[in-house]
Amino acid sequence: MVYDWFNRTGPAAADPATPPEPSEQGSDQLAESSPDPNAEALEWARQAYARLKAQQEEQKRLQLEPESPTEAPAPDSVHPAELTTQQSEQTLQPAPQNEAQSASPVAAPLSLLEQAAAQRAERQQAIKAPEVAAEAPAAPEQAEPSLGAFDTTFTWSAEVLAAQGKRVDQVSLEEIDWLGRLRQGLEKTRQGFVTQLLDNLGDDPLTPEVVDELETTLLRADVGVEATDRALGALRQRLNQEVVDPAEGLRFLKEQLRAILDQPIETSGQPLLAPRRDQLNVWLMVGVNGVGKTTTLGKLANLAVRSGYSCLIAAADTFRAAAVQQVQVWGERSNVPVIANPSANADPAAVVYDAIGAAQAKGTELVLVDTAGRLQTKHNLMEELSKVRRIVDKLAPEAVVESLLVLDASQGQNGLRQAMAFAKAAGLTGVVLTKLDGSARGGVALAVASEAGLPIRFIGAGEGIRDLRPFNSFEFVEALLAR
Repeated sequence: MVYDWFNRTGPAAADPATPPEPSEQGSDQLAESSPDPNAEALEWARQAYARLKAQQEEQKRLQLEPESPTEAPAPDSVHPAELTTQQSEQTLQPAPQNEAQSASPVAAPLSLLEQAAAQRAERQQAIKAPEVAAEAPAAPEQAEPSLGAFDTTFTWSAEVLAAQGKRVDQVSLEEIDWLGRLRQGLEKTRQGFVTQLLDNLGDDPLTPEVVDELETTLLRADVGVEATDRALGALRQRLNQEVVDPAEGLRFLKEQLRAILDQPIETSGQPLLAPRRDQLNVWLMVGVNGVGKTTTLGKLANLAVRSGYSCLIAAADTFRAAAVQQVQVWGERSNVPVIANPSANADPAAVVYDAIGAAQAKGTELVLVDTAGRLQTKHNLMEELSKVRRIVDKLAPEAVVESLLVLDASQGQNGLRQAMAFAKAAGLTGVVLTKLDGSARGGVALAVASEAGLPIRFIGAGEGIRDLRPFNSFEFVEALLAR
């Protein structure tokens, strides 16, 4: 019953022998199959909501059922039950006067020292109580997603899943929850980007002037020159052949943006980046300072544990102050062991050496390596990454090694330059795009894919431990251009 987030499969998935084929036309498939696509999509969303609500109620019922049998066998513990019944019978008997008299000396007035001690104990309990209450709010971050109201966020999420070929019985609460988070996380980018885009499109057929305004809008969102020229070049060719209305122009633009994002992924030959089962996988997290490498590593560890993988963290960032302690906190939150060297300025390669040995001894499937932040222009630090990679290749030649660059979306074109420099020096195999919720430059994902030629593997759209998910170009573009 574990939902595998890396492969996007879970209890609600269909039989793998007959997987549903994703819709090539996306949401347009609904328009072709029904004269009123909005009504059909709304009905589809209602059915999915009713099914998820029934599942949630069933889970609540199953959670409550084990409690009733446990309360019934309580009389099996004979001694406490007999004691309580005997005490109650004794209190009801009319002749316990001697016992009351004998017990009266125990209730003698307390001395001043005893009263002061009791008051101190009460004050200590009062002081400890707020501390427990203050720690309680951290628990909801680990809570499972719950079904909210049937609102526009749910209907939009359901439409996105339906457009990818999902059936009603394949919709999971995990996916609905994530799509809602993704849409909310891209709100800042969408406010500036989509508003200008829709204003430029208007209600009349597209003209070359409108396409020029679209070009300016895309460049302001840090989509990049190459991606903008490719997307709008195809749109200009379409305009030369036929009249294009705004709705068709928006659909065509989405199709071009998805193609740009998917090209590096298709070139890699690996649609989804997931650890291989029953095999050692080593993922190196690299990047400059302050982009969120350690936080991303902690979220990936949580994602791996909740997807059913055995995981281990190597705290190889031995230069930044409190970096090891931060990794250990993330490990405790996900119950993932951390291999670290407590000495100051320890050799990162030595930490990786110990982590690989521990993983091989325990049969761990995924090792996440946290590395120190470094500028792409520092040759000696880039050589250190090569040394770590050589250690991994020597100790575990059979391991599947991935080198993931963590990029801060708020850095825009500067992040693109980092990606291109790291790709040459560190042998990158993918990109993790973080902090999309705090930036209006979400279009940098297209620049990274088109100009750096790197596949985007994961995206982070929030500060919570669940706000990191595998990248899906269809969902990203729909969330980016949602009305």
